Amino acid sequence: MKKVVLSLALVAFLGLSLTSCRETKEKTENAVENAADKAEGAMDEVKDAADDAMDSAEDATNDAIDAANDAMDDAKDAANDAMDDAKDAVDSAKEGAEDMANDAKDAANEAVDKVKEAGNDAMDKAADKMKGGN
Repeated sequence: MKKVVLSLALVAFLGLSLTSCRETKEKTENAVENAADKAEGAMDEVKDAADDAMDSAEDATNDAIDAANDAMDDAKDAANDAMDDAKDAVDSAKEGAEDMANDAKDAANEAVDKVKEAGNDAMDKAADKMKGGN
């Protein structure tokens, strides 16, 4: 009878240990699945964060390019305005010089006319004196 009790105890022990191994195996499989799911979720989050960072970098680069283009356009406009102002100043100076030259020419012509007139008057007076003295 002793053998029967020991055999029953041994069978019960083996039965219990096999049951607990199955439970441990299932718990381990569940833990591995949970860890894999969490790792997959973390990888998705890292991918999303990397995509967001790339989008932000692209947007910042585009904004910088746009700002640089705007600055270049502004610089071109300012250079063109400066050239236009310089041309206007040269044209004004040229017109002023032409006006001064014309004024000087007119004054010289008037002076010549007055000298001619004075010379003619003097000749007329001299001729009158000579006629009157004969």
